Amino acid sequence: MYKILIIEDDEKICKELSKNLNKWGFDAKTLEDFNNILGEVSQYNPHLILLDINLPQYDGFYWCEKIRTFSKLPIIFISSRSTNMDIIMAINMGGDDFVTKPFSLELLITKIKGLLRRTYSYQDIDNTIIEHKGTILDIKGSTLNYRENTIELTKNEFKILHMLMVSPGKIVSKEKIMEALWDDESFIDSNTLAVNINRLRKKLAEIGLDDFISTKKNQGYVIQ
Repeated sequence: MYKILIIEDDEKICKELSKNLNKWGFDAKTLEDFNNILGEVSQYNPHLILLDINLPQYDGFYWCEKIRTFSKLPIIFISSRSTNMDIIMAINMGGDDFVTKPFSLELLITKIKGLLRRTYSYQDIDNTIIEHKGTILDIKGSTLNYRENTIELTKNEFKILHMLMVSPGKIVSKEKIMEALWDDESFIDSNTLAVNINRLRKKLAEIGLDDFISTKKNQGYVIQ
């Protein structure tokens, strides 16, 4: 899971950013001590930093230049200051991108994912999560996130959801799911699969996903 450090002194923005980044499968952390910015960067060792310009004591330009003395990690400036000089300063001090407040969350997420993909080319950011209509399957953590709620998944529950979510709108046959869950030498009937599906449905209903998985009689299962 990619770690993102938010260096921003507006508590409301920090809370909103952290909540939404975590929903998208990132490990988001807000800066706790503006007197120890470099120490927190070193200790947390994030994959990416979101950095405001207007900060207590020294501005974001200053801290970006300081961070660049020991790290090449991606830095995205987020600021209400959007003059050409501000953007030029941000890039000259070592910033990788600039997003103006108020910003679209979708735009910011797209920029974060693109920058992570370019920086950490050996990993594919799109393969760490699967998203469908606000429901996010965290592949590495084997969890499902929906509207600020997170549920832990068993191995079988994760496999079932993964098969369905990679092919939304398409029916996945019972036979295909059973082959993925149990080895061919075991005798498994459709009732065993139904038990697993029902347990998963109950868990999904607890976070508001009552009709997430649909049954197609004599065919299999599908999410729309």
